[in-house]
Amino acid sequence: MVIRRVRPEEREAVGDLRVTAYEADGMLKASPDYAEVLRRLGADGGGDVLVAEDTDGALLGTVMVQAYRPSSEVARGPEETEVRALAVAPAARGRGVGRALMEAVVERSAAEGARRVVLSTQPTMTAAQRIYERRGFRRLPDRDWDPLPGITLLAYGLDLG
Repeated sequence: MVIRRVRPEEREAVGDLRVTAYEADGMLKASPDYAEVLRRLGADGGGDVLVAEDTDGALLGTVMVQAYRPSSEVARGPEETEVRALAVAPAARGRGVGRALMEAVVERSAAEGARRVVLSTQPTMTAAQRIYERRGFRRLPDRDWDPLPGITLLAYGLDLG
């Protein structure tokens, strides 16, 4: 497996992968319009979209890491980077794809001088939370937020020292 930046011609496939992964876990039921956000995320160049690629060239998963900007959802300053839309294709789960993507996010963030990596996740995304916690992320309950009525997102952070 190789972790690398997405190629322009793969953006549509990455959007489809995100939507398929989120739908497989029932994550779009409460907010079906979020599928369009998932498809477009990173297309504006506002973040670094990474993909996990199998030896045969198949896309296994994706994640986006974004430097702080005033519109950041969880990051609160330039010393923080924010993770968005970790998604692993249902057929690739259990192969360490999510763990490898998160390791790449942490390495890139540290190399770019970030002091903390932050993210938010739905309470039902327990598999993703296990990945985060095993990597050393800790809950940041003071940053939990409600993007829509009835939807609370849990915040996590990892200090990079």
